[in-house]
Amino acid sequence: MSTPVKKVPIHLQSSQNRLVIRHGKIVNEDGITEDDIYIEDGFIKQIGRNLIIPGGTRTIDARGKYILPGGIDPHTHFEFEFMGSKSVDDFYQGTKAALAGGTTMIIDFAFPKPGESILDCFYNYRQTADDKVCCDYSLHMCLPHWSEQVKREMEILCKDHGINSFKMFMAYNFMLNDAELYSAFEQCQKLGAVAQVHAENGSIIAKNVERLLAKGIVGPEGHELSRPEEVESEAVNRACVIAKQVNVPIYVVRVSSESAANAIAERRSMGQTLFGEVEASSLAVVGNPHDFNLVTSPPIRSNPNTCGQLLQLLSSDVLQVVGSDNCTFNSKQKELGKDNFSKIPNGVNGVEDRMSVVWEKGVHAGVIDPTRFVAITSTNAAKIFNLYPRKGYIGIGSDADIVIWNPTATRIISAKTHHQAVDFNIFEGLECHGVPEYVIVNGRVVVDEGQLKAVQGFGRFIETAVFPPFVYDPAKVEDLKPQRNGNVDEIQDIREIEKIISEDKICLTPTLPESNIGTPTCKAPRPEGQRNIQDSTFSISEDLDTEHKSCIRVRNPPGGKSSGFW
Repeated sequence: MSTPVKKVPIHLQSSQNRLVIRHGKIVNEDGITEDDIYIEDGFIKQIGRNLIIPGGTRTIDARGKYILPGGIDPHTHFEFEFMGSKSVDDFYQGTKAALAGGTTMIIDFAFPKPGESILDCFYNYRQTADDKVCCDYSLHMCLPHWSEQVKREMEILCKDHGINSFKMFMAYNFMLNDAELYSAFEQCQKLGAVAQVHAENGSIIAKNVERLLAKGIVGPEGHELSRPEEVESEAVNRACVIAKQVNVPIYVVRVSSESAANAIAERRSMGQTLFGEVEASSLAVVGNPHDFNLVTSPPIRSNPNTCGQLLQLLSSDVLQVVGSDNCTFNSKQKELGKDNFSKIPNGVNGVEDRMSVVWEKGVHAGVIDPTRFVAITSTNAAKIFNLYPRKGYIGIGSDADIVIWNPTATRIISAKTHHQAVDFNIFEGLECHGVPEYVIVNGRVVVDEGQLKAVQGFGRFIETAVFPPFVYDPAKVEDLKPQRNGNVDEIQDIREIEKIISEDKICLTPTLPESNIGTPTCKAPRPEGQRNIQDSTFSISEDLDTEHKSCIRVRNPPGGKSSGFW
């Protein structure tokens, strides 16, 4: 029985099922080439010159522009209830804004409410997001406490529901202590999941907050004072020490300072498997201690040198991923903490502007080149969370999530023109050289010559398999890397290869009666229009003709950067 196909609005049908992009420069993490791309039914079917294209195919001329894999934002918080407020960007508004900026997939954090199991939290997030998302999405699961039930449900989420990453906190009133971190890391290692850590010393922060408030420091300036850099770097080092005991790879979210990044660099130099994420806000904004709107954790540092330092660390591969940590509370919500900085809802915008900000501060400024831009905004996240090469890559068989990037166009970021629900923008007034002129999601143009045409509910939940080969077994890197040339007749099914990593699972988003919460008993067919990560095709032929390919510049030999990175 074939999987039902989601109904597509009339204005998205016809020739948009077939699309050819000509004359652009294709940018992957390992080089730039000049080739045409033919897309059909949501997949990249052909790459090369002189392609044989069926009639009725729309053509986009990308002359003078870069063709990039769609951005992947691995750190968003849509409809997140936190510190007495709910973030104003929901899954529709947030993913719509993401598309406007060139991000074609997000990974949101599912955070359980008090008394809610992590399994019920997953179901509730699916019910909330599935009918709203404009682009594909996956979920990380947060662990705000530790118990045997959490341990059991982690296994269920990994085996049955396509979750392969869990986030632990070392700060806030839901932080795990060192022994609990040890146990959570140990379970992640057993399951082959990615262990994510928010690294700040929460005990020291709590004492600092108490001391500052007692001294009468109640304004937003107290936020960064309570969370100095050494409080972050100490926690990063401690997380690494704990992770080493159980031999689990860890992913440090939201690295905000040079000292914290240096702790990562030292551990990586010792051979520990460790990844660092930095947010776009920390690359382009100098913290203002008196600005409520900039309050987030770890803080946006007020040291004017931090932005440049973090960019250099991204360039040198000490840090690997740029997220947004998009968690938007409007000005009125932020003012809930006007008499006590510890009650200011933490979070800033970024999902829409992440790509342009990184291009402006990185590529346009000459710090990184376009291939590294692709790595830190898309490919590395796809590899770490086992979405590659379906996502984060322009190759035959990959999903047709593509951005046609105009490096000469400019735009000025402003709350007056952005697509987010929040009433301010932390990047206000920043002029960015580099604009997504076309954005293509699953083969359909959703930003057309700069005009946004996002469709609510068009996105799908994408399951993420455990034991990402680029995290847990570097030896598999070259074996699983797809070929980039050939034609549609040479596409082969890689499903059997992917079964080595994880069996195909199905997941329904059920409405559970209250009496059954935490004890789902049935598995039903996948919700309409959703496709498992194993349901894609990639060419694994060794006989493909590559001589026609025109290569402008290869930054690294194919696989060269990957083997060094992983």
